[in-house]
Amino acid sequence: MKILDEIHVMGRSSLNGSVSIQGSKNAALPMMAASLMHKGLSVLRGCPRISDVFCMEEILKDLGAVTWWEGHDLYLDCTEADGIQIPAAYTGRMRSSVILLAPVLSRNHSCRIGYPGGCVIGKRPIDLHLMALRHLGAEIEEQEAYLSAYCGKFMGKEIVFPHSSVGATQQAVLAAVCACGETHVYGCAREPEVVWLCRYLETMGAKIQGVGTEHLYIQGVRELGPGKFQIPPDRIVAGTYLCAAAAARSRITLENVPVGELESFLEVYRKMGGQYEGKSGTLRINGERVCSPVPLVETGIYPGFPTDLQAPLMAVLAGIHGVSRIREKIFDDRFGSALQMRKMGAHIEITGNTAVICGTDTLKGCTTEAGDLRGGAALIIAALGAKGETCIRGTEFISRGYEHICEDLEALGCRIWQSSGKGNERI
Repeated sequence: MKILDEIHVMGRSSLNGSVSIQGSKNAALPMMAASLMHKGLSVLRGCPRISDVFCMEEILKDLGAVTWWEGHDLYLDCTEADGIQIPAAYTGRMRSSVILLAPVLSRNHSCRIGYPGGCVIGKRPIDLHLMALRHLGAEIEEQEAYLSAYCGKFMGKEIVFPHSSVGATQQAVLAAVCACGETHVYGCAREPEVVWLCRYLETMGAKIQGVGTEHLYIQGVRELGPGKFQIPPDRIVAGTYLCAAAAARSRITLENVPVGELESFLEVYRKMGGQYEGKSGTLRINGERVCSPVPLVETGIYPGFPTDLQAPLMAVLAGIHGVSRIREKIFDDRFGSALQMRKMGAHIEITGNTAVICGTDTLKGCTTEAGDLRGGAALIIAALGAKGETCIRGTEFISRGYEHICEDLEALGCRIWQSSGKGNERI
């Protein structure tokens, strides 16, 4: 049996100090895909060194790209990236790999890609991705384990999404920027990750109007130039560390924070009793007075409460006396971490898409298992508020999105370490 690396946390330590927020995973991955559309060198500065980024890098190299790192700057030379096959060995590890369809088709006219996988957090169909590509002229055959697609040239057209989808919006944009003619996309997602992709493409020469709205107008161009861009800070990582301060009832300072992208989360933070002061990307957080339950939090599309912070919030609420409720409106099965928190003594009942949390201050450390990226981070947060030592297994999920969560929390005063799974020795 494979022995997984483990994270160990000694709970109820006070946090103090300052950490800087890493570059955004969800912004970096589609930008890496977009870099395929220039037959030359592009650079993404401040790129997070996490397993999902490394996986996307391996896919690009398999397609023929040459890549290298200088610190946190990722260089992508796609001069000879003429490959058309993306094996299931890659796509099964990372769902966002489906975003490569449009760039590969736009550049190389054909693509064979394994069905995307990643974290198991409910049904996340790719039908809107395929609808957008077909509208613009792609022929796509869905086989048992693969998608086979062909497109001689994308042709501008009107696309109407029946509901918001970040990935499908990004897919449509990537297909449209070098399409022949004009493309109107309605019902677009407005998440910051869509905006940042558009901004990156604009630096490459794309012509996009309506960025940040539900209607994008794109005038196709013949070709894109080199990309050079600073990856924005990760709003989900920032929200995770805010939850850590709340669970530990502590004061910390976060640097390089996209404060404007966190308004819905900060509103809930205030309702719990949390205090903060933000200025020029610096967020001073006071979680000492976090003590109030929240009657109802509903996840939603941006600018609503982000689903990626639902599990970390639940971990905080599990340690607050009173009844709180979370309604998950994005995914249909994203309460997996609640089962693990119950092992620690949390009182959480799940009915359909609603979790009822009866908070307690008697959480106790135990051995838990991460089943997805944000759920794994939530278990670390729950451990901060628990008595004794908590062991979190399945750390490969956490490394998909957090570059140095253990180092950051240790710098803030948390007693946290990683082990090989064979004992409690530090590694």
